[in-house]
Amino acid sequence: MSTSVPLTIVFPIYPGVTQLDFTGPHQFFSRLPGVKPIVASVESKPIIADGLTFSGLVPLEQVDRCDVLCVPGGAGCTDAIEDLQYMSAIQLLAEKARYITSVCTGSLILGAAGLLKGKHAACHWAWREFLSLFGAIPDAARVVRDGNIITGGGVTAGIDFALTLAAELTNPVIAQSVQLGLEYAPAPPFDCGTPDRAPADVLTRVRSRMAKTVVERRAALERSATRFVRSNA
Repeated sequence: MSTSVPLTIVFPIYPGVTQLDFTGPHQFFSRLPGVKPIVASVESKPIIADGLTFSGLVPLEQVDRCDVLCVPGGAGCTDAIEDLQYMSAIQLLAEKARYITSVCTGSLILGAAGLLKGKHAACHWAWREFLSLFGAIPDAARVVRDGNIITGGGVTAGIDFALTLAAELTNPVIAQSVQLGLEYAPAPPFDCGTPDRAPADVLTRVRSRMAKTVVERRAALERSATRFVRSNA
């Protein structure tokens, strides 16, 4: 890899993005030699994410290429799918990208952009089934690779995804060095990070909290999927 021309990784963020979906991977990618992470938004607008404001962003419409496209997820993903300017930028960047990637529900955005048809992809467990609306094959793995498409599961899986991609972009020794430097050695106090491991009452509580959003998101994604199928007919 040339050190004179940085390898660019673009994070196209939007209102309602989950900040850890991109700040987690960004932290790891920023430690890689010869790699330049770029955070962009439509018209360079400041983005509020989980109470944090991200400003000074690169105008997404002015980014004409990248080596890696990394689309984060979040509650605002369905609104992002409805944003024609945002989605046009995703499709344009994907055409030239060496790797097309996502974290969490960012894979739904990739699907709506027509980039996952027939491809295995990861997503947050609560929304994974919706990938099939766009012709993708839902995969429960924490990190999924299908050709040049690499997708991470929900939120924190973005760090495992970042290390996987870091090893690909550089080499395993550099990736492990970054992991050690950032002391990434997960040892959670509770083993309940997936539905099959969570206590029944915890799972019920979370599903109940998400119930209304599931209905609303399904409706929005079904509308988007109808357009996707029509445009690819």
